[in-house]
Amino acid sequence: MSHENSYKKIVKEGFWDNNIVLSQCLALCPLLAVTSSATNGLGLGLATTAVMMASNVLTSLGKGVISKAVRIPVNIIIIATLVTLIDFILNAWLHPLHKVLGLFIPLIVTNCAILGRVESFASRSAVLPSLVDGVAMGIGFTWVLTVLGGIREVIGSGTLFTNASLLLGDTFSFLEVTVIPDYRGLLLVILPPGGFLILGACLGIKQKVEQVIKRKQESSADLLARG
Repeated sequence: MSHENSYKKIVKEGFWDNNIVLSQCLALCPLLAVTSSATNGLGLGLATTAVMMASNVLTSLGKGVISKAVRIPVNIIIIATLVTLIDFILNAWLHPLHKVLGLFIPLIVTNCAILGRVESFASRSAVLPSLVDGVAMGIGFTWVLTVLGGIREVIGSGTLFTNASLLLGDTFSFLEVTVIPDYRGLLLVILPPGGFLILGACLGIKQKVEQVIKRKQESSADLLARG
């Protein structure tokens, strides 16, 4: 397989085929707790992406010198150190967002998806593919958090990307939209049970899309075989 095709496969797996949430159903605790708005989902997703990228690169660089006997503890230390740095950075420069995300930033350490990718991919791959895998998996996680948070925010409070300027700066304040004016809101959707309902709908949509794609591919293959 060529490098280009290999990278395309890595990106496709991270975005869709092996998506952390929609395929592996991992990191559901922070996902359901944080995604009460699109901004919160985006913030946690970007922080997780930064940790995944850096941990994959560092693990790949050290795979030749770290013994297999201590690889998992060392990887956990690497991830914990990176999460601590991200926590300090958010607290220093994005303090309002840090207060919103709160405990869920340190809990990135316990995100088994990060340790899973480090163990299953980065510890066995070169630096560049490991970096691409970290970016793809992280962005795949981020877009699901953002979409889920956006849906919950619109249905729950009638707004979209509230406080986006706190995360992205005043330049992006245009993202803060009131979708439904004078809307009283639907509290259930903002609470974790509503997150479960929206997540279940997203999982069902993914399955349906994959079935449609599979049927189209089978139909195309049949037409080629007959031709």
